[in-house]
Amino acid sequence: MTVVTLDYLIIGAGPAGLQLAALLEAEGRRDYLVLEAADRPGAFFARFPRHRQLISINKPHTGGQDPELNLRLDWNSLLSDDPELLFTRYTERYFPPADLMLRYLGDFAERTRVKVRYHARVERVSRDGGGFTVRTTAGETFTARRVVVATGVPRPYEPAIEGFELAENYADMPVDPRDFLDQRVLIIGKGNSAFETADALMETTTVIHVAGPSSVHMAWRTHFVGHLRAVNNNFLDTYQLKSANAILDGTVRRIERDGAGFTVTFSFSRADEVVKRLRYDRVLACTGFRFDASIFDETCRPDLVIADRFPAQTDEWESTNVPGLYFAGTISQVRDFKRSTSGFIHGFRYAVRALHRVLERRHHDEPWPAAKLDATAESITGAVIARVNRTSALWQQFGFLADVVTVAGADARYHEEVPVDYFARAGLAADGHEPDRAFVVTLEYGPDHDKVDPFDISVGRIAQDAVGQAHDAAYLHPVVRFHRGGAVAAVHHLAENLENQWDRPEVHVRPLADFVGRCLDVR
Repeated sequence: MTVVTLDYLIIGAGPAGLQLAALLEAEGRRDYLVLEAADRPGAFFARFPRHRQLISINKPHTGGQDPELNLRLDWNSLLSDDPELLFTRYTERYFPPADLMLRYLGDFAERTRVKVRYHARVERVSRDGGGFTVRTTAGETFTARRVVVATGVPRPYEPAIEGFELAENYADMPVDPRDFLDQRVLIIGKGNSAFETADALMETTTVIHVAGPSSVHMAWRTHFVGHLRAVNNNFLDTYQLKSANAILDGTVRRIERDGAGFTVTFSFSRADEVVKRLRYDRVLACTGFRFDASIFDETCRPDLVIADRFPAQTDEWESTNVPGLYFAGTISQVRDFKRSTSGFIHGFRYAVRALHRVLERRHHDEPWPAAKLDATAESITGAVIARVNRTSALWQQFGFLADVVTVAGADARYHEEVPVDYFARAGLAADGHEPDRAFVVTLEYGPDHDKVDPFDISVGRIAQDAVGQAHDAAYLHPVVRFHRGGAVAAVHHLAENLENQWDRPEVHVRPLADFVGRCLDVR
């Protein structure tokens, strides 16, 4: 038996695990190891999505050379200083094939020289005193002061439907459309996996019904990229144009075998809960996934939330009930569930970088990286304007990550990419800098943005660059909040702009400078 003691043990060599390992490696924190059950990094993408097309955008032709700005349109790259480690170098396809992600992650692991142990499937995690013991199926045992779980959500989520076990799950169902030739198919679920599947089967099936108790939410309206994306919504045409298919709004009550097929009992939401029984040749379950907590014993089993699909986490991505147990990647989305982008690479790459900075600050006495500024309206305004016009982190993690300018007398410091909730609780004091005021800068949509149809020209959308009405903007725009005494004392919205350039002197810069000046003058 091999026993190795580590500072950080990362479980899972997917995008999040590799991202954190690369940051530790670059920082010189070599006392870590990544354990991966498969024989390669990113093994999830060898199987998912099932129909092999990613829906994370890839745009190498942006018309600009700013690498930070270009990451706004690159949803697949991980963060590094190596310009060759950009996913945009691998293909020009806007929606790339999943196999390229496998190749990219393999190259990322090799070029960043992260420490990964493959064929190391974790079977048990326990906690003893101040550390953890992790055992693999190969008989290896590791001890670590801290464990970071980056395993994603590998288990299918199974709703409480009688007979649900009779359905074929998205993870295991055939993907050859000819396997469904001339069949009536029910797909349970209304997310991207359900519509991806429906789109793939439309040519060969007799009829497809997509069913679920909730309405279909369009990503172009909610701005949550986990909702139905346009690339997967061809099925909607076949329903609304009466081409044999349908969306059923209601609850699936029961699935029963009926000869070679199935009878499914529905309770319809749009018809006063009228109950009806329909017959199908196949029933497919596309109901999403959940976190697998089975590897944890009773000494460190994390609490679960959101129908037990995710581990409960603090504002430091630490388990709420197991100190020293952290989470990274798509399982960190519990903190901005269906509000921002922590469930996706283009979001959690920045959350992982923030986690790394949290760990450095908490366990290694390293302050949050900051640039020094003069505590003047001109200096602070210039720094804020420069950042909001190029940052990708605040763009992707809207309303969740913030740039924070702390002020202590004549000294100001600019901190990038700080979790909003973390700052509100922990602050950013450091040796020689004890701030009593702060400006928190985010990019945000308006509070009712998901109720606005962006294609309806009759909606009273504010005019571009309308300074006086900036607070009513539904589209993404910068918001600056002034904190004093631990509370928000004033808020300023920069007017939205069609090209997302918030730098017009009279429209954006001067109103912000006036706001900052007024806040600094308050004693």
